[in-house]
Amino acid sequence: MRHARMNFIGVSTRQSSIMKVFPLWMQELERPEVSLEGMDLKLHDDPANYRRAVEEIKADPLCLGALVTTHKINLLMAARELFDYLDPLTLLSGEISCISKREGRLEGHAKDPISGGMSLDTLLGPGYFGRTGGHVLALGAGGSTTALILHFSRKRDAGDRPQRMVIVNRSPGRIEALCRMVDTLAPGIEFEYHCHQDPRRNDELMQALPPESLVINATGMGKDLPGSPITDAGRFPIDGVAWELNYRGELQFQSQALAQREERNLRVEDGWVYFLHGWTQVIAEVLHIQLDQVTFNRLARLAEPIRPPARPPARVNSK
Repeated sequence: MRHARMNFIGVSTRQSSIMKVFPLWMQELERPEVSLEGMDLKLHDDPANYRRAVEEIKADPLCLGALVTTHKINLLMAARELFDYLDPLTLLSGEISCISKREGRLEGHAKDPISGGMSLDTLLGPGYFGRTGGHVLALGAGGSTTALILHFSRKRDAGDRPQRMVIVNRSPGRIEALCRMVDTLAPGIEFEYHCHQDPRRNDELMQALPPESLVINATGMGKDLPGSPITDAGRFPIDGVAWELNYRGELQFQSQALAQREERNLRVEDGWVYFLHGWTQVIAEVLHIQLDQVTFNRLARLAEPIRPPARPPARVNSK
């Protein structure tokens, strides 16, 4: 049996649960010859390092492709011309999460609008925003927030889209890119943008949300970076949903939300389902297989025993 591999381009890949899950999934999918190899790059690394990673994947016949996390935007900017094909969602979003090969071509795909959208639909159910009137506060304007906007734009039913979405980012470049993308989509959502890195201002934005709104930590803080985008004094929306896109790390944002769960009647979710959808969507593309719901459910059950344990809530002063 000829061995092959898939790469995982991230920041701290050895700590990811996928390193334990991947071999189980390959056995289940009858592809035990495929192994997973991590490629760690620094946050906002030198463009030459992104190019080198893609060149290694392209040149190695034993490498079938890769999943890209954290570096989705920067990698595409640095290595765009190395790809023979980029899918429409990649061209629209300016980010790439999946590298695959087909008939000698190196292909790039943006899978997050699909995997993130599937995760959000599982979390909220149909018609959530029409039923509740909740808004969305996205803390972070990177690939995950871009993907969710694309997901909303593809919804036919207005009840599946929030009337208003507030986006916060620490640097203006990503906000400007999102503005350009939103202008081409016209998704029927009112957007409000804020450029700062002051968690107290994020507290104020969160406090102003109507009941049953969704607050998303899409900053990477709590996993790739320490801390949280809000303070312990920040008040989540009553009857709202707090979605921590990470599933491992210190997860301070999730801990802050858990501390208010009873008082605010808050639903608190981590990024585990997003992790499962993100990886299975990319694996299906790289291995050129069809992934139905029954197969996904089998893979999810195999992964569940490896899921990191839930973290206890932080002690938060509610004054």
